[in-house]
Amino acid sequence: MMEYKGYIGHVEFDDEAEIFHGEVINTRDVITFQGTTVDEIKQAFRDSVEDYLDYCAKLGQEPEKPFTGKFMLRIPPDLHRKIYVAAKQSGESINAWIKEQLAHSVERVC
Repeated sequence: MMEYKGYIGHVEFDDEAEIFHGEVINTRDVITFQGTTVDEIKQAFRDSVEDYLDYCAKLGQEPEKPFTGKFMLRIPPDLHRKIYVAAKQSGESINAWIKEQLAHSVERVC
């Protein structure tokens, strides 16, 4: 993974075409890039982010910012109650408890 101005690029290698191709993964807008060497893919990533920002400016639109760290989650009321109780028993706020649980889960997967 690469990061530039808060945007995260994910790269894969196509061994048949012998090319790296990537995309920015932390926005809903589509930002892609490609290259044949590591240096080329890194530069293409930065150039694509800059092109995206310039394009948005020309249109007079705000570029989509990388994720803000806030999201809405809908859960059943019974699960909400259980989370509240677990957070209280841990001496944490619901937000802190959920953040800790999610971080732990992501570490196991990644």
